[in-house]
Amino acid sequence: MIFGIEARDAGSRARAGVLRLAHGEVRTPAFVPLATKGAVRTLLPAEVAGLGYDMVLGNTVHLMLEPGPEVIADHGGLHGFMGWDGPIVTDSGGFQVFSMGHGTVADEVKGRGTTHGDGAILGIEEAGVSFRSYVDGDVRFLSPEGSMEVQAALRSDIALAFDECTPFHVSREYTETSTERTHRWLRRCLDWHAANGPEGQVVYGIVQGGVHEDLRRASAREVAGSGCAGIAIGGSLGEDKAQMHEVVGWATEELPEERPRHLLGIGDVDDLVRGVSLGIDTFDCAMPTRIARHGMALVPDPDSRWRINLLNVAYRDDRAPVLEGCPCPACAGGHSRAYLRHLVKQREPAGLRLLTLHNLTFVAGVMGRLRQAILDGRLAEESGALLSACSPR
Repeated sequence: MIFGIEARDAGSRARAGVLRLAHGEVRTPAFVPLATKGAVRTLLPAEVAGLGYDMVLGNTVHLMLEPGPEVIADHGGLHGFMGWDGPIVTDSGGFQVFSMGHGTVADEVKGRGTTHGDGAILGIEEAGVSFRSYVDGDVRFLSPEGSMEVQAALRSDIALAFDECTPFHVSREYTETSTERTHRWLRRCLDWHAANGPEGQVVYGIVQGGVHEDLRRASAREVAGSGCAGIAIGGSLGEDKAQMHEVVGWATEELPEERPRHLLGIGDVDDLVRGVSLGIDTFDCAMPTRIARHGMALVPDPDSRWRINLLNVAYRDDRAPVLEGCPCPACAGGHSRAYLRHLVKQREPAGLRLLTLHNLTFVAGVMGRLRQAILDGRLAEESGALLSACSPR
């Protein structure tokens, strides 16, 4: 058993626990920063660990295309290649295949189309997926077994099973067919891994089913019944937050208590708070690092979606730090909003780094407060405080 529960919240499905993996422990609930191509953007591994993060996420498709699994395997796996000593989870590539055809989940829901340039899905079949590489335009093929083989070369602690991230704007019939294929792909992933997987690596299955309650619940039961070590919840979760929380709730209500649960691609502050109460143990999302590169900083203001845009002219002469009392290098180092605005406008790497450090510090603080509140038996009080004003402690 890789997951131990330390405390449960009496008023919700929340729990605090510890994931015990080949490269160390992960204290949950936890946020997992993205190291998509082998690095958390602009930061060194030691800096990420210094912020309190126990695990990072690498991506199978991106690392398969460049530099290639053979190169990473020659370094002893992704840990040696990127110099990260702690646990690593690798996404299977299913989401990237989805985004080549539809853009991100938000893009697809809003009808904005693809975001991967020349990358494109050429065909989704029982055997796997054909797609055109955004790196060189070559046609590539990825199967469940191929995804597992790449993740074995990466030697991640957690390998996610290959799935189709079912689009939002499809029929119920398509969603059902896609979800059933994802279940068959899961069995193929587990069979390949049982015969060939590296020692110490565990596999998470992925719940699909779109926004249909019966399909989501059935998928959760099917994935749980496969015997995988942990369970992730993925796919298009709805067109708004209320629907997303409802869909996640359907899944977690069906999942076994003793196995860890991961929510894929979700990281807004309110979604972290609500997700923890629904029984999610770990989350990953590009949000904190992505918005930093666009000049946005996380702050305790729900009315502004917990962020300010430092590129706004209002901050041109603002001598205040991003957030008083924040221990991050940007705020504690005495850097003003005006200075950070200047750096970002000039695309100075120092500004992008400082805002990334701030945003990840902020998210780590939120997760730390939620975990401690579960341990102390006061999650409802802390959740209410977080959703009204997330001041650092």
